[in-house]
Amino acid sequence: MSQETARGAPAGDPKPDKGISGERVQQRGKWASKSEFLFSMAGEIIGLGNVWRFPYLCYKNGGGVFFIPYFVFLFFCGVPVFFLETALGQYTSEGGVTAWRKICPMFEGVGIASQVIVVYLNIYYIVVLAWAIFYLCNSFQSPLPWSTCDNWWNTESCHSTVSMFANPHLFKPDSNWSFLNNFTASDYSEKLTFLNDTDPFFATLPEEEFWKHRVLRISDDMNLSKIHWDLVLCLLLAWVICYLCIWKGIKVTGKVVYFTASFPYLMLIILFIRGVTLPGAGDGLRYYLTPDFSKIADPTVWSDAGTQVFFSYAVCQGVLTALGSYNKYNNNCYRDCLALCCLNSATSIFAGFVVFSVLGFMAHELGLPLSEVASAGPGLAFMTYPKALSLLPVSSFWTVLFFLMILFLGLDSQFVCVESLATALTDMFPRYLRRPYAREKLTLVIAVVCFLLGLPLISEGGIVLFNLIDTYGPSGTSLLIIACVETIVVGWVYGADRFYDNIEDMLGYRPFPVLKYCWMFITPLICGITLLYNLLQPHIFMVYGYVPGFWSTIIARLLIITPLICIPAFTFVSLYKNLNNMTTPSSDLRQVRPHKPILTLCKRVIFGPQRQPNTSVDRREEKMMMGDHGGV
Repeated sequence: MSQETARGAPAGDPKPDKGISGERVQQRGKWASKSEFLFSMAGEIIGLGNVWRFPYLCYKNGGGVFFIPYFVFLFFCGVPVFFLETALGQYTSEGGVTAWRKICPMFEGVGIASQVIVVYLNIYYIVVLAWAIFYLCNSFQSPLPWSTCDNWWNTESCHSTVSMFANPHLFKPDSNWSFLNNFTASDYSEKLTFLNDTDPFFATLPEEEFWKHRVLRISDDMNLSKIHWDLVLCLLLAWVICYLCIWKGIKVTGKVVYFTASFPYLMLIILFIRGVTLPGAGDGLRYYLTPDFSKIADPTVWSDAGTQVFFSYAVCQGVLTALGSYNKYNNNCYRDCLALCCLNSATSIFAGFVVFSVLGFMAHELGLPLSEVASAGPGLAFMTYPKALSLLPVSSFWTVLFFLMILFLGLDSQFVCVESLATALTDMFPRYLRRPYAREKLTLVIAVVCFLLGLPLISEGGIVLFNLIDTYGPSGTSLLIIACVETIVVGWVYGADRFYDNIEDMLGYRPFPVLKYCWMFITPLICGITLLYNLLQPHIFMVYGYVPGFWSTIIARLLIITPLICIPAFTFVSLYKNLNNMTTPSSDLRQVRPHKPILTLCKRVIFGPQRQPNTSVDRREEKMMMGDHGGV
């Protein structure tokens, strides 16, 4: 490719690396259409957290009152950071690491930190898909294996829903069990050491035993070395599906997401229609939405809202930057981000109707208060909801639909995370990874390595390690710190006014001006206050009665420190390499107003122009870029 052709390429298009023949280095691709970008973004941000986390948090934190802190965090933290990362990727046409290197070399570590979190996600998140595949395979049996106590994994304390509620007097303290060879209630309770004083019955349900003894195979010592072949096959199958969805890059990913992102909505609609027609559904929805205004002053409610927004919107993980980098330069990413944020929050609220209508039916059938059947996380997906569905006629059909929804909700989030990591590595080392077939090999290496690292998570003690990574890997602490640094870098170091000029150059107009002040003041302040509150709270970690030892504390600290240490580490690297240009953007980036101050407040110049315009820029390119606002 000639030098003139490279200079004449539209803004944002990839250029061959210097010193390498253009025939040997592949061009950086673009989305074939806007819909591919939108479906990919929707697939990433709409996941399991919308179904198994948001509804429970809403119910736990005051019902409809939870919407107040949730939308405050959404408008002043979620949307600003979501748009910042997406626009940054579109402007630089770079992945989650090199985008930060280009706008401010000093803070390349921000991108590295986000990729470490993506590595955590790639290792442990797919384990949920392995569990979903395991349940899906067992959903075709009749009766459902978790609905009876006649299986080899069941214990003596297992009692099905039918037996417990047909004879409720036998499952209370001081019950008479003399008909079982002089087996008294006190003798029976001594064997149930796993129960606490709050349990309403001296028994375990088959759904719980299937989850603990058949799926997790929890051992007394929580051994991490014993792994079972059937779960290994489920994990392998999940990785094979994931690899086939992304092995060719966005050419394949952009087509796959049409199905994987839309299919869960079909399942949600079907389950919603079935759920609201069940007896007791109204009670469940009232529990879900009835506001408790006394909760609004509880700081924990605000902390939960902020954590949910950051998790749900996939910010501070570099994924949004990677997906945005495949947009054409003049794509209206501002409008896209607003639409995606509305879709995500609407999905979370709608999922609450789906979940609590069925839980209300379950509470009605069992004669229990809804507080005793509501749960969050894996407990909702793999114990509570399967139990509720087993009470329905044709339970296998509804169970298959439910686990298909769980599988596809998690699948598109998973393979987009892998795509993000592959994009970041490819952009960091284009000389080697942007060659024919290099992308396929890189994706295969990522899949194999993450598969091997995920094997301990499906061992007999793997659930402890899973919860450790889930709690402290992509933790609120890490995400809040990264969000603070990102907004400060763009707002104060790179310059909010300069970034607004870049966005205006892409879109043809300036976004809502409040975003500038969110990046500079509001978002860092809210994130900082939430971070301080989280750090002051005691953290008690326990999984199914098992309290991990000292090793868990070490792992938890390493999970938090590892990504965060990248930020100062790469600052020192930049200090050593090029002290004079630590905050100077790359000359490859288009600056339409280089003489303009990079940051002003109340019409006062805070930071003036950082550098003079590049006089060697080809005027033909300038004219082409200025006139290319047709949009996508």
